Amino acid sequence: MTKIVTQHFGNEDAKDIATYEKLGGYQNLRRALKMEPQAIVDEVIKANLCGRGGAGFPAGRKWSFIPKDAKTVYLVVNADEGEPGTFKDRWLMYWDPHRLIEGSIIAARAINSHCAYIYIRGELFEGARLLDDAIAQAYERGYLGKSVAGSGYAMDMYVHRGAGAYICGEETSLLNSLEGRRGWPRLKPPYPAIKGLFGEPTVVNNVETLMNVPTIVERGGDWFAGLGVERDGGTRACALSGHVKNPGVHEVPVGTSLHDIIYEYGGGMLDDKKPLKGVIPGGTSFPVLTADEVDVPWCNAMMQNEKIKVVEVAPGEPLLWGGGRHLRSGPGSGAVIVMDSSTDMVAACARIIKFYAHESCGQCTPCREGSGWLARICDRVARGQGRAGDIELMAKIAKGINGNTICALGEATAWPMLAFLTKYREEFEARIRKAA
Repeated sequence: MTKIVTQHFGNEDAKDIATYEKLGGYQNLRRALKMEPQAIVDEVIKANLCGRGGAGFPAGRKWSFIPKDAKTVYLVVNADEGEPGTFKDRWLMYWDPHRLIEGSIIAARAINSHCAYIYIRGELFEGARLLDDAIAQAYERGYLGKSVAGSGYAMDMYVHRGAGAYICGEETSLLNSLEGRRGWPRLKPPYPAIKGLFGEPTVVNNVETLMNVPTIVERGGDWFAGLGVERDGGTRACALSGHVKNPGVHEVPVGTSLHDIIYEYGGGMLDDKKPLKGVIPGGTSFPVLTADEVDVPWCNAMMQNEKIKVVEVAPGEPLLWGGGRHLRSGPGSGAVIVMDSSTDMVAACARIIKFYAHESCGQCTPCREGSGWLARICDRVARGQGRAGDIELMAKIAKGINGNTICALGEATAWPMLAFLTKYREEFEARIRKAA
């Protein structure tokens, strides 16, 4: 099993720059400094490195959107890990802060940036401290500053702590927050690559995405692409939680089946007498899957897999969105939440929707009003006070939110609601019948 981003897990000494250098750290930065910036971009494109933060957009393509004549370019590291169930980035930063710094410097070099900001979730006190210490060490060793490793290339890096708003994980909301403004998502276009931080071209990448970059420089894009599947290369850090024997962060090849993640890496169900009932494969914003849908590759291609069913919520009206044929799901932010037969799916759904209603920034009416409306109805059903027609009403509200908001928090509310209604409708119906 090839380990890239988790290879230093368990090694406390790797947080110190001297040990990191002995393990080969910053050697790939030296290699990258001898390459033309476009050559680095080309290798990352060849590697099929897709974003590890949720959307899964190819990193190299995102970098290539930066205008070639841009005089000021920013790199922003999205370390605002707030998706429920996701905890991989906090551990990646904890165990290997210098790999993030090295990957960020290489990425900055590739896009001709001389300044990077690491926007870290405010609650991650230890992660922020470790990064501050690691950045200070990098300056002392000459990997940051006026001449990176004596190359003449100047690079500065800063840690900026957020204030606990989930919405600031959305890249344009993050940029507004970083500028000292309210964390509201921006209308696009223009995209950050054209007009981002302080109005300048900007690339925003996830922590794990950038931590793969040093290895791509070392081993080459073809090697990295070969670890994964078509158009989605490398490995992924999976934040596995719930009713499994071996929860935690597991690094798996892209395309590993969700079944194998649960039963091989996770060791199977926590209680063998309680079988798998459902699994959320990519953080709570992604649709839940049933036990008979887990034999699918854990990669972006999962989104259109034919083994993931569509169930009707009302006669002749399947809960579809985006014009697709299938009720989609995917690896999202890398969180796999396993639920056994004891799980109350109505209560689980209500808890998820309550979170998104609370975290709505309030800028868009469909999300601001619809998420709260959904939360109140779903909570009422979960408490055994549901009414006839509530299922159809919740489906209608969710469809009204989906696709009608500036950012994806609208989808983050609608998708889990629609998925729970379609996959576990009988539990909602039973709860409502009991209340009658």
